[in-house]
Amino acid sequence: MKVLLLRLDAPLISFGGTVIDAKNVTDDFPSRSMVTGLLGNAVGLDHRDVAELSRLQERIQLACRRDRAGERLIDFQTVDLGQSFLEEGWTTWGKKEGRGGGTAGSGTHIRYRHFLADAVYTLALTLTPADEDPSLEQLAGALDAPARPLFLGRKACLPSGPLKLEVRAADSLLDALLTAPLPPRAGRLGAPTCLVRVPRGSTLPAGVSFVERAVTEERDWPNQVHVGRSIVLEGFLPCGAKEAAT
Repeated sequence: MKVLLLRLDAPLISFGGTVIDAKNVTDDFPSRSMVTGLLGNAVGLDHRDVAELSRLQERIQLACRRDRAGERLIDFQTVDLGQSFLEEGWTTWGKKEGRGGGTAGSGTHIRYRHFLADAVYTLALTLTPADEDPSLEQLAGALDAPARPLFLGRKACLPSGPLKLEVRAADSLLDALLTAPLPPRAGRLGAPTCLVRVPRGSTLPAGVSFVERAVTEERDWPNQVHVGRSIVLEGFLPCGAKEAAT
């Protein structure tokens, strides 16, 4: 299969988990819905393109490797959206946009936003079927020249470098992931093993033990809510060779 390798490296990353009241937590790994939004943003889709985003999400198969765990950070945020100077804000298109949606634009809002600080991840993804648009090559090209600025979970989470590593042939997502090089700052000891998440049903190396986890990986794009439960496998495996520092 053809596999697109991505590197998620940023001062702050947030993999949206289940939100409870004002607590916006982060998962340990990115979901397929987050990767769908990231790639959709790169090719120029927006939240109104629900059919295209839903189809892209259906086609994505994803495996992830945590190269550097980083540290968990909780940012306490509060803002009074009823202030007059907050009635409009600038968008990435250089245009002003007003707030709407009932009471969402008024009153004091409090949030506890969770982040992963100084973390690094490597992702391997493929598309099934492979002959639809956008293709893996089109997605790779869009990451080189994205239609809009890209971010990792929240708009404040800007990547430290290019997201695309390469498109390569591999026997499986796990094979591509384990042979992908480690980033220079994967860990002080070179991270001899990394935590890996793969889809349920993946063929694992002999002698390793993975645990099953139930996660919410999909988004109902027409209604803008996270839905469903998927079973994934997580465990520690040896990582690839470390990249030379540049």
